[in-house]
Amino acid sequence: MLHIHCPHCGELRSEEEFHAKGQAHIPRPLDPAACSDAQWGEYLFFRDNPRGIHHELWVHAAGCRKYFNATRDTVSYEILETYKIGEKPSVTAPQTSSGQEGVAP
Repeated sequence: MLHIHCPHCGELRSEEEFHAKGQAHIPRPLDPAACSDAQWGEYLFFRDNPRGIHHELWVHAAGCRKYFNATRDTVSYEILETYKIGEKPSVTAPQTSSGQEGVAP
């Protein structure tokens, strides 16, 4: 079982209180009405699925009900940090020669 630190409550709680909501730091299109169907589909459905360090959006559903981001290693399931929306992560995946995070060349 994971224990997750809520950056709003300041407590370490059981993972049963939280829900993962997908990839973090996905910018919403500035003008959704001007997006083509392909662009809108790309925004809604296509997400990174790296092996290794990944930034995710979570919600403390059974606690304060606030959203936050978490940096998690998808191999070990270890949560390396949690931080509020709008803050920058202190842990990031190393860049590869291809310029993509966490993807083997």
